[in-house]
Amino acid sequence: MNITRENIDALNAVVKVDIAKEDYNDKVEKILSDYRKTANIPGFRKGHVPMGMVKKQYGKAVLVDEVNKLLQDALNKYLTEEKLDVLGNPLPKPQDNLDWDADKLSFEFELGLAPEFDVNLKPKKAFIHYNIVAGDKMINDQVENIQKQYGKLVSQKEVAKDSEITGIFKNEEREIENTVTLTLDKFKGKATEKKFVGAKAGDVIELKTKGLYDDEHELMHALKLGHDDVHGLDINVTFTITEINERVLADLDQELFDKLFGKGVVTSVTELKEKIKEDAEKQFTQQSDQKLLNDVTEYLVENTKFDLPSVFLQKWMQTAGEQELSEDQAKEEYEKSEKSLRYQLIEGKLITDNDIKVTMDDIKNHAKNMIKAQMAQFGQMNPTDKELEDIAARVLSNQEEARRISEQIISQRLLAMYKEKANIKTKEITYDDFVKEVYGDK
Repeated sequence: MNITRENIDALNAVVKVDIAKEDYNDKVEKILSDYRKTANIPGFRKGHVPMGMVKKQYGKAVLVDEVNKLLQDALNKYLTEEKLDVLGNPLPKPQDNLDWDADKLSFEFELGLAPEFDVNLKPKKAFIHYNIVAGDKMINDQVENIQKQYGKLVSQKEVAKDSEITGIFKNEEREIENTVTLTLDKFKGKATEKKFVGAKAGDVIELKTKGLYDDEHELMHALKLGHDDVHGLDINVTFTITEINERVLADLDQELFDKLFGKGVVTSVTELKEKIKEDAEKQFTQQSDQKLLNDVTEYLVENTKFDLPSVFLQKWMQTAGEQELSEDQAKEEYEKSEKSLRYQLIEGKLITDNDIKVTMDDIKNHAKNMIKAQMAQFGQMNPTDKELEDIAARVLSNQEEARRISEQIISQRLLAMYKEKANIKTKEITYDDFVKEVYGDK
Protein backbone atom coordinates (compact mmCIF):
# COMPACT_ATOMS: atom_id res chain seq x y z
CA MET A 1 0.00 0.00 0.00
CA ASN A 2 1.23 3.47 -0.86
CA ILE A 3 -0.20 6.88 0.22
CA THR A 4 0.79 10.18 -1.33
CA ARG A 5 -0.54 13.72 -0.88
CA GLU A 6 -0.75 16.66 -3.27
CA ASN A 7 -1.38 20.03 -1.63
CA ILE A 8 -3.65 22.06 -3.92
CA ASP A 9 -3.28 25.15 -1.72
CA ALA A 10 -3.03 25.97 1.99
CA LEU A 11 -6.58 24.74 2.64
CA ASN A 12 -7.11 21.89 0.17
CA ALA A 13 -5.26 18.68 -0.60
CA VAL A 14 -5.79 15.39 -2.42
CA VAL A 15 -4.61 12.10 -0.92
CA LYS A 16 -4.02 9.15 -3.25
CA VAL A 17 -4.11 5.62 -1.83
CA ASP A 18 -2.72 2.76 -3.95
CA ILE A 19 -3.73 -0.71 -2.75
CA ALA A 20 -2.08 -3.82 -4.19
CA LYS A 21 -3.82 -7.19 -4.43
CA GLU A 22 -1.52 -8.69 -1.80
CA ASP A 23 -2.75 -6.08 0.71
CA TYR A 24 -6.18 -7.67 0.88
CA ASN A 25 -6.18 -10.97 -0.99
CA ASP A 26 -5.37 -13.29 1.94
CA LYS A 27 -8.11 -11.75 4.07
CA VAL A 28 -10.66 -12.01 1.24
CA GLU A 29 -9.73 -15.66 0.61
CA LYS A 30 -10.10 -16.51 4.29
CA ILE A 31 -13.53 -14.88 4.53
CA LEU A 32 -14.72 -16.68 1.39
CA SER A 33 -13.34 -19.97 2.76
CA ASP A 34 -15.36 -19.43 5.96
CA TYR A 35 -18.44 -18.64 3.86
CA ARG A 36 -17.93 -21.93 1.96
CA LYS A 37 -18.08 -23.87 5.25
CA THR A 38 -21.43 -22.35 6.24
CA ALA A 39 -23.10 -21.47 2.92
CA ASN A 40 -26.54 -22.98 2.26
CA ILE A 41 -26.91 -23.36 -1.50
CA PRO A 42 -29.55 -25.72 -2.94
CA GLY A 43 -28.03 -28.88 -4.44
CA PHE A 44 -24.93 -28.90 -2.28
CA ARG A 45 -24.18 -30.19 1.18
CA LYS A 46 -23.02 -27.61 3.70
CA GLY A 47 -19.24 -27.26 3.42
CA HIS A 48 -19.10 -28.83 -0.04
CA VAL A 49 -20.12 -25.83 -2.19
CA PRO A 50 -17.52 -25.29 -4.96
CA MET A 51 -15.23 -22.33 -4.18
CA GLY A 52 -15.86 -20.95 -7.68
CA MET A 53 -19.56 -20.67 -6.92
CA VAL A 54 -18.88 -18.98 -3.53
CA LYS A 55 -16.57 -16.47 -5.22
CA LYS A 56 -19.13 -15.79 -7.92
CA GLN A 57 -21.88 -15.17 -5.38
CA TYR A 58 -19.97 -13.37 -2.59
CA GLY A 59 -16.52 -12.47 -3.94
CA LYS A 60 -17.22 -8.92 -5.16
CA ALA A 61 -19.08 -7.87 -2.00
CA VAL A 62 -16.36 -9.26 0.30
CA LEU A 63 -13.62 -7.63 -1.80
CA VAL A 64 -15.31 -4.20 -1.72
CA ASP A 65 -15.92 -4.47 2.03
CA GLU A 66 -12.32 -5.40 2.83
CA VAL A 67 -10.88 -2.70 0.58
CA ASN A 68 -13.09 -0.08 2.21
CA LYS A 69 -11.91 -1.20 5.67
CA LEU A 70 -8.29 -0.98 4.51
CA LEU A 71 -8.89 2.49 3.09
CA GLN A 72 -10.49 3.76 6.29
CA ASP A 73 -7.73 2.38 8.52
CA ALA A 74 -4.99 3.64 6.22
CA LEU A 75 -6.46 7.14 5.98
CA ASN A 76 -6.95 7.46 9.73
CA LYS A 77 -3.40 6.29 10.40
CA TYR A 78 -2.01 8.63 7.72
CA LEU A 79 -3.84 11.69 9.05
CA THR A 80 -2.63 10.92 12.58
CA GLU A 81 0.99 10.29 11.61
CA GLU A 82 1.15 13.35 9.37
CA LYS A 83 -0.60 15.42 12.07
CA LEU A 84 -3.03 16.83 9.53
CA ASP A 85 -5.80 18.96 11.03
CA VAL A 86 -8.69 18.29 8.68
CA LEU A 87 -12.19 19.73 8.59
CA GLY A 88 -15.11 17.40 8.01
CA ASN A 89 -14.12 13.99 6.63
CA PRO A 90 -12.07 12.97 3.55
CA LEU A 91 -14.31 12.96 0.46
CA PRO A 92 -13.73 10.13 -2.04
CA LYS A 93 -13.43 11.27 -5.64
CA PRO A 94 -16.01 9.46 -7.82
CA GLN A 95 -14.70 6.54 -9.90
CA ASP A 96 -17.34 5.19 -12.26
CA ASN A 97 -15.19 2.64 -14.09
CA LEU A 98 -13.14 1.08 -11.30
CA ASP A 99 -11.84 -2.38 -12.24
CA TRP A 100 -12.09 -4.39 -9.00
CA ASP A 101 -10.24 -7.30 -10.65
CA ALA A 102 -7.09 -5.24 -11.29
CA ASP A 103 -3.86 -6.07 -9.42
CA LYS A 104 -3.65 -2.48 -8.15
CA LEU A 105 -6.52 -0.24 -7.04
CA SER A 106 -6.12 3.53 -6.73
CA PHE A 107 -8.38 5.86 -4.79
CA GLU A 108 -8.29 9.62 -4.33
CA PHE A 109 -9.72 11.64 -1.45
CA GLU A 110 -10.22 15.39 -1.14
CA LEU A 111 -9.19 16.94 2.16
CA GLY A 112 -10.23 20.27 3.68
CA LEU A 113 -7.38 21.52 5.86
CA ALA A 114 -7.81 23.68 8.94
CA PRO A 115 -6.28 27.13 8.48
CA GLU A 116 -3.33 28.44 10.47
CA PHE A 117 -3.96 31.67 12.37
CA ASP A 118 -3.06 33.63 15.49
CA VAL A 119 -5.45 34.74 18.25
CA ASN A 120 -5.08 38.21 19.72
CA LEU A 121 -6.47 38.60 23.24
CA LYS A 122 -5.12 42.11 23.70
CA PRO A 123 -7.10 44.49 21.50
CA LYS A 124 -6.43 48.23 21.90
CA LYS A 125 -9.88 48.73 23.41
CA ALA A 126 -9.98 46.67 26.59
CA PHE A 127 -12.82 44.27 27.40
CA ILE A 128 -14.93 45.45 30.34
CA HIS A 129 -15.40 43.11 33.28
CA TYR A 130 -18.20 44.51 35.40
CA ASN A 131 -17.98 44.39 39.19
CA ILE A 132 -21.71 44.59 39.91
CA VAL A 133 -22.56 45.75 43.41
CA ALA A 134 -25.89 45.64 45.23
CA GLY A 135 -26.82 49.25 46.10
CA ASP A 136 -28.64 50.36 49.24
CA LYS A 137 -31.95 50.76 47.38
CA MET A 138 -31.84 47.21 46.06
CA ILE A 139 -30.99 45.80 49.47
CA ASN A 140 -33.71 47.82 51.22
CA ASP A 141 -36.26 46.77 48.56
CA GLN A 142 -35.30 43.14 49.11
CA VAL A 143 -35.71 43.52 52.89
CA GLU A 144 -39.19 44.93 52.30
CA ASN A 145 -40.03 42.10 49.89
CA ILE A 146 -39.04 39.58 52.57
CA GLN A 147 -41.21 41.38 55.11
CA LYS A 148 -44.15 41.30 52.69
CA GLN A 149 -43.59 37.63 51.85
CA TYR A 150 -43.54 36.59 55.52
CA GLY A 151 -46.08 39.20 56.66
CA LYS A 152 -49.79 38.62 57.19
CA LEU A 153 -52.94 39.79 55.44
CA VAL A 154 -55.54 41.82 57.34
CA SER A 155 -58.97 42.21 55.76
CA GLN A 156 -60.05 45.77 54.84
CA LYS A 157 -63.51 47.19 54.19
CA GLU A 158 -62.38 49.51 51.40
CA VAL A 159 -59.42 49.96 49.09
CA ALA A 160 -56.48 52.10 50.24
CA LYS A 161 -53.37 53.05 48.24
CA ASP A 162 -51.34 50.15 49.63
CA SER A 163 -54.09 47.49 49.54
CA GLU A 164 -53.79 44.08 47.91
CA ILE A 165 -56.96 43.69 45.85
CA THR A 166 -58.28 40.39 44.55
CA GLY A 167 -60.87 40.44 41.79
CA ILE A 168 -61.98 39.30 38.35
CA PHE A 169 -61.10 40.94 35.03
CA LYS A 170 -63.88 40.39 32.44
CA ASN A 171 -64.66 41.11 28.81
CA GLU A 172 -67.42 38.90 27.39
CA GLU A 173 -66.69 39.64 23.72
CA ARG A 174 -63.05 38.47 24.04
CA GLU A 175 -64.07 35.72 26.52
CA ILE A 176 -61.79 37.17 29.18
CA GLU A 177 -62.46 36.11 32.76
CA ASN A 178 -59.42 35.95 35.01
CA THR A 179 -59.00 36.19 38.78
CA VAL A 180 -55.90 38.08 39.96
CA THR A 181 -54.50 39.83 43.00
CA LEU A 182 -53.01 43.24 42.26
CA THR A 183 -51.59 46.37 43.87
CA LEU A 184 -52.28 49.91 42.68
CA ASP A 185 -48.63 50.85 42.20
CA LYS A 186 -48.49 48.63 39.08
CA PHE A 187 -51.00 50.79 37.18
CA LYS A 188 -49.64 53.42 34.79
CA GLY A 189 -51.62 56.49 35.75
CA LYS A 190 -53.03 58.13 38.89
CA ALA A 191 -56.49 58.21 37.30
CA THR A 192 -56.75 54.42 37.54
CA GLU A 193 -55.64 54.50 41.19
CA LYS A 194 -58.39 57.03 41.98
CA LYS A 195 -61.04 54.64 40.58
CA PHE A 196 -60.01 52.01 43.13
CA VAL A 197 -59.32 54.00 46.30
CA GLY A 198 -62.40 53.86 48.53
CA ALA A 199 -64.06 51.01 46.57
CA LYS A 200 -65.53 48.04 48.44
CA ALA A 201 -65.88 44.30 47.83
CA GLY A 202 -68.53 43.74 45.15
CA ASP A 203 -67.83 47.04 43.37
CA VAL A 204 -67.21 46.88 39.61
CA ILE A 205 -64.46 49.12 38.17
CA GLU A 206 -64.54 49.90 34.43
CA LEU A 207 -61.12 50.13 32.79
CA LYS A 208 -59.49 50.53 29.38
CA THR A 209 -56.66 48.18 28.55
CA LYS A 210 -54.78 50.80 26.50
CA GLY A 211 -52.26 52.48 28.80
CA LEU A 212 -53.41 50.48 31.83
CA TYR A 213 -49.87 49.22 32.59
CA ASP A 214 -46.38 50.41 31.69
CA ASP A 215 -45.30 46.82 31.10
CA GLU A 216 -47.29 44.66 28.67
CA HIS A 217 -46.28 41.59 30.67
CA GLU A 218 -48.43 42.89 33.54
CA LEU A 219 -51.41 43.08 31.16
CA MET A 220 -50.69 39.55 29.92
CA HIS A 221 -50.82 38.29 33.52
CA ALA A 222 -53.92 40.34 34.40
CA LEU A 223 -56.00 39.15 31.42
CA LYS A 224 -54.30 35.75 30.93
CA LEU A 225 -53.58 36.50 27.28
CA GLY A 226 -50.55 35.86 25.07
CA HIS A 227 -47.99 38.48 24.10
CA ASP A 228 -49.37 38.96 20.60
CA ASP A 229 -52.92 39.29 21.97
CA VAL A 230 -52.09 42.15 24.34
CA HIS A 231 -49.84 44.05 21.92
CA GLY A 232 -51.75 47.25 21.09
CA LEU A 233 -54.91 45.88 22.77
CA ASP A 234 -57.53 48.63 23.21
CA ILE A 235 -60.75 47.27 24.75
CA ASN A 236 -62.94 47.92 27.80
CA VAL A 237 -62.76 45.49 30.71
CA THR A 238 -64.41 45.32 34.10
CA PHE A 239 -62.76 44.44 37.40
CA THR A 240 -65.08 43.07 40.07
CA ILE A 241 -63.53 43.37 43.54
CA THR A 242 -63.90 40.19 45.60
CA GLU A 243 -61.41 40.74 48.44
CA ILE A 244 -59.44 43.66 49.94
CA ASN A 245 -56.47 43.13 52.26
CA GLU A 246 -53.71 45.07 53.88
CA ARG A 247 -50.38 43.30 54.01
CA VAL A 248 -48.81 43.85 57.41
CA LEU A 249 -45.04 43.57 57.17
CA ALA A 250 -43.30 40.89 59.20
CA ASP A 251 -41.12 42.07 62.07
CA LEU A 252 -37.38 41.93 61.46
CA ASP A 253 -36.76 39.72 64.48
CA GLN A 254 -34.80 36.57 65.31
CA GLU A 255 -37.76 34.32 64.46
CA LEU A 256 -37.77 35.65 60.90
CA PHE A 257 -33.97 35.47 60.56
CA ASP A 258 -34.00 31.81 61.68
CA LYS A 259 -36.77 31.01 59.17
CA LEU A 260 -34.74 32.51 56.37
CA PHE A 261 -31.21 31.25 57.09
CA GLY A 262 -31.34 28.67 59.88
CA LYS A 263 -30.96 29.07 63.61
CA GLY A 264 -28.48 31.73 64.67
CA VAL A 265 -26.90 32.29 61.24
CA VAL A 266 -28.16 35.89 61.10
CA THR A 267 -28.83 37.80 64.31
CA SER A 268 -29.43 41.44 63.27
CA VAL A 269 -30.82 43.64 60.50
CA THR A 270 -27.25 44.64 59.64
CA GLU A 271 -26.29 40.98 59.18
CA LEU A 272 -29.48 40.40 57.17
CA LYS A 273 -28.52 43.18 54.76
CA GLU A 274 -24.97 41.86 54.51
CA LYS A 275 -26.32 38.39 53.69
CA ILE A 276 -28.68 39.80 51.03
CA LYS A 277 -25.80 41.80 49.54
CA GLU A 278 -23.50 38.75 49.52
CA ASP A 279 -26.10 36.46 47.88
CA ALA A 280 -27.08 39.08 45.30
CA GLU A 281 -23.49 39.80 44.31
CA LYS A 282 -22.77 36.08 43.85
CA GLN A 283 -25.51 36.03 41.21
CA PHE A 284 -24.21 39.29 39.72
CA THR A 285 -20.76 37.71 39.35
CA GLN A 286 -22.28 34.98 37.18
CA GLN A 287 -23.96 37.61 34.98
CA SER A 288 -20.79 39.69 34.78
CA ASP A 289 -18.66 36.66 33.88
CA GLN A 290 -21.14 35.57 31.20
CA LYS A 291 -21.09 39.09 29.74
CA LEU A 292 -17.28 39.03 29.59
CA LEU A 293 -17.29 35.56 28.01
CA ASN A 294 -19.83 36.69 25.39
CA ASP A 295 -17.87 39.88 24.62
CA VAL A 296 -14.54 38.06 24.16
CA THR A 297 -16.19 35.34 22.05
CA GLU A 298 -17.88 37.90 19.78
CA TYR A 299 -14.65 39.87 19.42
CA LEU A 300 -12.62 36.78 18.52
CA VAL A 301 -15.11 35.60 15.88
CA GLU A 302 -15.31 39.05 14.28
CA ASN A 303 -11.61 39.93 14.42
CA THR A 304 -9.67 36.66 14.01
CA LYS A 305 -9.21 36.56 10.27
CA PHE A 306 -8.61 33.35 8.33
CA ASP A 307 -9.96 31.62 5.23
CA LEU A 308 -11.84 28.34 5.20
CA PRO A 309 -12.00 25.65 2.49
CA SER A 310 -15.57 26.73 1.80
CA VAL A 311 -16.05 24.81 -1.49
CA PHE A 312 -14.86 21.58 0.15
CA LEU A 313 -17.03 22.12 3.25
CA GLN A 314 -20.15 22.76 1.18
CA LYS A 315 -19.47 19.60 -0.81
CA TRP A 316 -18.93 17.65 2.43
CA MET A 317 -22.17 19.03 3.92
CA GLN A 318 -24.12 17.60 0.99
CA THR A 319 -23.55 14.04 2.27
CA ALA A 320 -22.62 14.52 5.96
CA GLY A 321 -26.15 14.58 7.39
CA GLU A 322 -28.92 12.01 7.55
CA GLN A 323 -30.45 13.41 4.36
CA GLU A 324 -28.45 14.37 1.28
CA LEU A 325 -28.54 18.09 0.46
CA SER A 326 -28.55 19.81 -2.91
CA GLU A 327 -25.74 22.25 -3.77
CA ASP A 328 -27.98 25.23 -2.92
CA GLN A 329 -29.09 23.68 0.38
CA ALA A 330 -25.49 22.89 1.34
CA LYS A 331 -24.43 26.45 0.52
CA GLU A 332 -27.24 27.83 2.69
CA GLU A 333 -26.33 25.46 5.53
CA TYR A 334 -22.68 26.47 5.29
CA GLU A 335 -23.52 30.17 5.47
CA LYS A 336 -25.64 29.54 8.58
CA SER A 337 -22.93 27.55 10.35
CA GLU A 338 -19.79 29.43 9.21
CA LYS A 339 -19.59 31.67 12.30
CA SER A 340 -20.04 28.68 14.61
CA LEU A 341 -17.33 26.75 12.74
CA ARG A 342 -14.96 29.70 12.99
CA TYR A 343 -15.47 29.88 16.75
CA GLN A 344 -14.92 26.12 17.12
CA LEU A 345 -11.53 26.50 15.40
CA ILE A 346 -10.60 29.54 17.53
CA GLU A 347 -11.70 27.78 20.72
CA GLY A 348 -9.78 24.66 19.72
CA LYS A 349 -6.60 26.68 19.21
CA LEU A 350 -7.02 28.47 22.55
CA ILE A 351 -7.56 25.12 24.30
CA THR A 352 -4.44 23.63 22.67
CA ASP A 353 -2.21 26.70 23.11
CA ASN A 354 -3.18 27.05 26.79
CA ASP A 355 -3.09 23.33 27.56
CA ILE A 356 -6.71 23.29 28.76
CA LYS A 357 -7.80 19.74 29.55
CA VAL A 358 -10.90 18.15 31.06
CA THR A 359 -10.61 14.74 32.71
CA MET A 360 -13.36 12.33 33.67
CA ASP A 361 -12.64 13.17 37.32
CA ASP A 362 -13.21 16.86 36.52
CA ILE A 363 -16.59 16.03 34.97
CA LYS A 364 -17.59 13.79 37.88
CA ASN A 365 -16.60 16.35 40.52
CA HIS A 366 -18.46 19.11 38.65
CA ALA A 367 -21.56 16.91 38.48
CA LYS A 368 -21.34 16.13 42.21
CA ASN A 369 -21.08 19.84 43.08
CA MET A 370 -24.12 20.61 40.92
CA ILE A 371 -26.10 17.82 42.56
CA LYS A 372 -25.06 18.95 46.04
CA ALA A 373 -26.22 22.52 45.29
CA GLN A 374 -29.55 21.26 43.96
CA MET A 375 -30.09 19.06 47.03
CA ALA A 376 -29.33 22.03 49.31
CA GLN A 377 -32.20 23.95 47.68
CA PHE A 378 -34.54 21.25 48.96
CA GLY A 379 -33.09 21.25 52.48
CA GLN A 380 -30.74 18.27 52.05
CA MET A 381 -27.62 19.99 53.36
CA ASN A 382 -25.30 17.05 54.08
CA PRO A 383 -25.63 14.25 51.50
CA THR A 384 -23.11 11.41 51.84
CA ASP A 385 -20.37 11.01 49.27
CA LYS A 386 -21.91 7.68 48.24
CA GLU A 387 -25.25 9.38 47.52
CA LEU A 388 -23.47 11.97 45.38
CA GLU A 389 -21.40 9.30 43.60
CA ASP A 390 -24.50 7.21 42.79
CA ILE A 391 -26.51 10.18 41.47
CA ALA A 392 -23.52 11.48 39.47
CA ALA A 393 -23.05 8.02 37.90
CA ARG A 394 -26.68 8.03 36.76
CA VAL A 395 -26.40 11.58 35.38
CA LEU A 396 -23.16 10.85 33.51
CA SER A 397 -24.50 7.64 31.98
CA ASN A 398 -26.27 10.07 29.66
CA GLN A 399 -23.54 10.95 27.14
CA GLU A 400 -25.29 14.17 26.15
CA GLU A 401 -25.30 15.34 29.79
CA ALA A 402 -21.63 14.41 30.22
CA ARG A 403 -20.77 16.37 27.06
CA ARG A 404 -22.74 19.39 28.32
CA ILE A 405 -20.88 19.37 31.65
CA SER A 406 -17.54 19.05 29.84
CA GLU A 407 -18.41 22.13 27.76
CA GLN A 408 -19.32 24.04 30.94
CA ILE A 409 -15.91 23.24 32.44
CA ILE A 410 -14.14 24.29 29.22
CA SER A 411 -16.04 27.62 29.30
CA GLN A 412 -15.06 28.18 32.93
CA ARG A 413 -11.39 27.52 32.16
CA LEU A 414 -11.42 29.70 29.08
CA LEU A 415 -12.97 32.48 31.18
CA ALA A 416 -10.25 32.09 33.82
CA MET A 417 -7.63 32.25 31.06
CA TYR A 418 -9.22 35.40 29.58
CA LYS A 419 -9.15 37.07 33.02
CA GLU A 420 -5.47 36.25 33.29
CA LYS A 421 -4.27 37.00 29.74
CA ALA A 422 -6.74 39.27 27.94
CA ASN A 423 -6.73 43.06 27.92
CA ILE A 424 -9.43 43.66 30.55
CA LYS A 425 -10.43 46.61 32.69
CA THR A 426 -12.76 46.35 35.68
CA LYS A 427 -15.72 48.68 36.09
CA GLU A 428 -17.70 48.88 39.32
CA ILE A 429 -21.38 49.49 38.73
CA THR A 430 -24.75 48.99 40.42
CA TYR A 431 -27.03 46.32 39.04
CA ASP A 432 -29.59 48.86 37.74
CA ASP A 433 -26.84 50.79 35.92
CA PHE A 434 -25.42 47.51 34.58
CA VAL A 435 -28.82 46.63 33.07
CA LYS A 436 -29.12 50.11 31.52
CA GLU A 437 -25.59 50.07 30.11
CA VAL A 438 -25.64 46.53 28.75
CA TYR A 439 -29.25 45.97 27.74
CA GLY A 440 -30.59 49.50 27.39
CA ASP A 441 -33.00 51.34 29.67
CA LYS A 442 -36.14 49.25 29.29
